Amino acid sequence: MDVDLRPVRKLRESAAARAAVGPILEAVCASPADLASLRVVCDWIQYKQNFREPVVGRPVGDTDTEIAFDLRRCGDLDPEHLAARVKQALSGPGDQPGVALEPWVTGRDSCIWRFNQLYWQALSGWEQATGREYEQSLPGGESDARNAEAARELILELFRIWDELAARRALPEELYILELGVGNGSQARTWLDEFLQLDRRHGREYYHRLRYLMGDYSPHVLDRARQAVAHHSERVSALVVEATRPSVTLGFLAGKAFLVYISNVYDNLPTDELASIHGRTYQVETQAYLAEDDADRIARQLSCRRDELVTLIDRLLRIGPELLSEASPGNCADPGQAVAFWQATWEALRLRERYVPLEGLDSYQITPTLTGEILRPLIEGDGDVRMHVSNGALGSFTGTLPLLHPYGRVQCHDLFLTSSQQYRTGFYGPGKYDGSVVNWVNGPLLQLVASRRGFGVEYTPFRQRPGSNITTLTAQARD
Repeated sequence: MDVDLRPVRKLRESAAARAAVGPILEAVCASPADLASLRVVCDWIQYKQNFREPVVGRPVGDTDTEIAFDLRRCGDLDPEHLAARVKQALSGPGDQPGVALEPWVTGRDSCIWRFNQLYWQALSGWEQATGREYEQSLPGGESDARNAEAARELILELFRIWDELAARRALPEELYILELGVGNGSQARTWLDEFLQLDRRHGREYYHRLRYLMGDYSPHVLDRARQAVAHHSERVSALVVEATRPSVTLGFLAGKAFLVYISNVYDNLPTDELASIHGRTYQVETQAYLAEDDADRIARQLSCRRDELVTLIDRLLRIGPELLSEASPGNCADPGQAVAFWQATWEALRLRERYVPLEGLDSYQITPTLTGEILRPLIEGDGDVRMHVSNGALGSFTGTLPLLHPYGRVQCHDLFLTSSQQYRTGFYGPGKYDGSVVNWVNGPLLQLVASRRGFGVEYTPFRQRPGSNITTLTAQARD
């Protein structure tokens, strides 16, 4: 039996985490499982809203089993309840209870991303039901990346570059800045207000040549952001952008952007997970489901049978809450009831997982132009590990780099891992933020990919708020 205790920091800091280990091992040893083929994994899932039960079983290929525990929640289970959870987790895959919402799929193809997409498309209805804007659901109630001092640093560096280019008569007439993931517009407002003030002191009138582009997937978010910068309307354009394929909308910007500013976008994009276990590489497949009690409760809420629930959830994800209330008035009399159905389903949504052998990293496609071969130095040859592939983030990042002017840069504030070793000592998603999904981003992988394209990537702590989980990525062409 292999035992993998991942939350190293929590085990040192939390007596509750340490106290949970003994009862967990006792429950496993008392189970009828073949201990010789069993892996025991203990995490500390920091997201109170997440997709996992406190105890879950995961088949590893056709013969072995992994049983995973959340130390944060298992510490609250009495021994009898814990033993029952272990027994259920070790039962065969066909014996798992609940209402499956999809077949077994790769992580990026799970319906959790359809829920994530719905959140941004129908955000106004969700916010109306909760009575708060989405940024208030973030830790601390706001994004870490809204800061006037940080904006001033960026702007003054841009002025330095533009002055040097102007001295060589190489400065373009239009000066493009792109922001992806505009939030409520506060970052754009802060940045543009600071830019105007500094430009007046600087005396070069760069403001009148400025073209500030705001890109976001959500029209509702863009509308709100546009209102926040209405006093800069002549300098600002708003564009609906598919985050994982920015060049589809922004191809005209190729080679022109002096700054691409991104905040809290990459952690919200679809991703697979791969794992190396005993020297073999596996892909993590998932299946979204509802526990039977939750399915029964939601079905009663909708006045439908439980076997009709999957169809109604699929319809919600296809057409949204407003049209669902028109298409199924017997289940949701108005959009408010449809949003309540959506929220109840999201809260109850869980994921099952299994490890499927991967026949060679070169056969795995991360993005249409990138194979899993680039993962080899991160995932092979250094013990057992499971990590995000960050497919959506990589698609967005590699699609953004060609937009840069030769003197341009990408600056991105997000939840980045900066070492692959971090995957061995903690849990990094998926978790739930209100109605959306969050996963930390595989920073070393982005660094490798950028290097092959002639760009250097650096990671630094977000200096404007010490102690924040946010890390700053800066990417620019190497000299």
